[in-house]
Parts: sequence; structure tokens; C-alpha cells
Amino acid sequence: MSQSPHMPPDAGDESVAGLVQADRVHRDIYISERVYRLEQERLWKRAWIFLGHASLVPRTGDYYTTEIAGQSLVMLRQADGAVAVRLNRCAHKGSQLLHERQGNAGKFLRCPYHAWTYKLDGKLMSVPLKNDYEGTGLADSPSAQGLAEPGGMRDYKGFVFVRLGKTGPDFDSYFDPAVLATLDNMVARSPVGELEVVGAPLRNVMRCNWKMYLENINDTVHPISTHESAATAAGNIGKSLPAGDAGTSLAMEQLLPFGAGYSFYSDMGAKVLPNGHSVLGTKASIHTGYAPLPEYEAELAELYGADQARALLSFSPQNTVLYPSAAFKTSPSLIRVLRPLGPDRTLIEAWALAPKGAPQRLRQRVASYVRLVFSPMSVVAHDDVHLFESQQNGLRSDGNEWVSLHRGHKADETQMPELTLENGNNEIMMRNQYRGWLRLMDPA
Repeated sequence: MSQSPHMPPDAGDESVAGLVQADRVHRDIYISERVYRLEQERLWKRAWIFLGHASLVPRTGDYYTTEIAGQSLVMLRQADGAVAVRLNRCAHKGSQLLHERQGNAGKFLRCPYHAWTYKLDGKLMSVPLKNDYEGTGLADSPSAQGLAEPGGMRDYKGFVFVRLGKTGPDFDSYFDPAVLATLDNMVARSPVGELEVVGAPLRNVMRCNWKMYLENINDTVHPISTHESAATAAGNIGKSLPAGDAGTSLAMEQLLPFGAGYSFYSDMGAKVLPNGHSVLGTKASIHTGYAPLPEYEAELAELYGADQARALLSFSPQNTVLYPSAAFKTSPSLIRVLRPLGPDRTLIEAWALAPKGAPQRLRQRVASYVRLVFSPMSVVAHDDVHLFESQQNGLRSDGNEWVSLHRGHKADETQMPELTLENGNNEIMMRNQYRGWLRLMDPA
């Protein structure tokens, strides 16, 4: 493959080290076909990637299909009650077994091409014309070994992750406990300790590189300018709200904070963690001002004790990034999932979740927030998408080949892989993502 015309002159065909510096990244990070190909081969196969939530497959035979880095996958509920992940391809000639997004396969999986049949645990169950295979060597071939599995899979309290490749870090060393604490918090907000997906994930394809979107999740400076019109419109409507209009009040509760100033975001606090992970909003966020739910709070206080319940509900980070595939919020309980489709195309999924046994108001909050903020027709998302696509187009033009990540940079920050920050406006969270990117892109 030919080298990108914008590649730094010392970069070979398999090298990416020259693309990331301490306080800036080269534009080929976003626009190069070569870099995207290497990401598919390395980063997306070595990292632990969020696949889906176990509540999507509640009954035996239920399945959910998706594609990650070109790999067709199926998450399904086995006969023993466990959640499993298999490659969604027949061991015979590679046809996909399941073509719908979600459904129930019954007691076994049957290929629509030649009717090879598999148990729900992936083992080959039967093939037509079995006698014709006697003495042919099929029994000892890979085709008879059943459905292939990804390199690793973990069901963490209902959040299902996969590592596509056979090599890479194990789950527990890849995810710091401080990152998984956000998932723990989401589950603990349910009086019965379980979450469930609310409706179908909202999907939006953007004509931009996936890393632009992931950076923006930790960018606290852009809302003041990018979302000025949305916050102003919400403020104007809020002044004329009729008393008791619960639906409109909820929308104002969720949109008005986008108009907060630089100092508000600066005071949020943040934490950067190894492997590109981060927590933005360790002290406060735009989600900490929701109206109280006294009965629900009392129920959690009885369950956990008053102090623990108060701490549980006060932790409402702006975003927790589980690099590279997802960003989580605890209140409202939702996940944004990134699925790269090309160097300049990214599928973003917004997953709404609700704590089982919790008040209906929490389901309303997350359903409302997903529509208001992440729908393609949202006044908030529209601003972001326009600028992501503008950035993608602009970086192809001649000029400065480097993208600045200088804000708040300190020369010694790389010596502290885990760091708690007072200032939420520091671009260290983005620089930390690229340090994680480099580790996963190492050709060794």
C-alpha cells in the first residue's frame, strides 16, 4: 500500500510511532487509509471492546449480532444460562448463520446455506448426508470443530466485552478498577442489582474518523461555542414554561447545563488511567443537578446505608471512557459505542439503560436524553456532527500537518500513568488516549 503524502518522512509502511508526540498528533491519525488498516489489524484486535448488554438476550436461544473491526459476531444465551460470543459464520463455507440484528434461534443454530447445525454452545451438531463424509478427514479438520470464538470474552455484571485477537492483555489488567467503578455504580443504582436496555440502540453514521468523536467526549471547552445556540434556545423556552409541564421540564433539566461556562467545566475534575481510559467529572458534571427522587433514595439508603447510598448517587461523571470503544454515564444510565467503518466513517450507537426496580422517572430521563442529545435530528448532535465532518474535510487540506493537544500539557505527565486532575479542561485526557493508542499499535 502506498504511503500517505502527508506521512512524516521517517515513517515506514508499518510504523506509527512518528504520528504521536507528547503534545500533538499528526493528521494522518485521522485521514490515512494505511493507519486505519493498521488499527483494524492491531488496536481493535488487541483491546477489549464493548459488544453489548446481556439483557438483550434474556432467554435461552436469544441472540444479538454486531460487527466489530470487520468481524461478524453473535452474542447468545446458551442452554446453561451463560452468555457466549461466537463468530457469526458457518464452519463449512463461511455463510453467516444469523442475519437479523436480534431474535431467538431456538434450541440450535442452523446454517441457511447447507443446513449444518450447531448447538448453542457452538459445537457441531449435525451435517446433511453424514455418510458421504466418512473417511474424508472432515472429523479432524477445523470445519468439524464448531463455531469459532473471539480471542477473549467477559461478561462483567451484564456488560459483555470481547478481545478479537488471540494475543493481548487480559481483561483485568486492561481495565483499571477505577474505570470499572463506573459500571459498578450503574449496576448498584438498581435495587435488584440489574440493568436492562431501554428500546433499540439509536444509530448514527458520521463521516468522520472515530478518534475525533472519542476525543470530543472528553472536550469540555467546545460546548460553550459549539452548543451555544442549543443552550440559548433551551433558556428562552425555559422562561415561558407552563407550571407542571413535566415533559418540557425534563428537557430543560437536560439541555440547560450545556450553557454552563468554562469555569463550570474546569471545576469538574478528571482522572486519567492506563491504556487510554479516563473519567471526566469526578467531582461534578452537567448530570449532577437532576431533581431528587426521595422514595428511590430512601430505598437505596435502606439497602446500602445512608452514607453509601449518598456516595453512590453523587457519582455522576460526565463521561467514563473505556478505551477505545465506549463511553459510559451513570445518570442518566447510557453508553455511547463506537464502531469504525473506515478512516472517515464511524457508526455511533447510543444505548439507553435503566436500573431494574427503580422509578419510571429514570427510564424517562435516559430515553429523553438519548433523543435530545444523540439523535441525528438533535439540536445538540447536529452541531457536533457538522464540526466532526468539517474537521475531517479540513485536515485533508494543505497547511499545518499537526493537531494541537497542548492545553494543560506538563513535561512530566507521562511519568504518571494514573493521575487525578482538578481542572476538567485539561487536554491530558486526549493525550492519554493517544498514549493508549500507541501501546495497542505497537507492531511487536
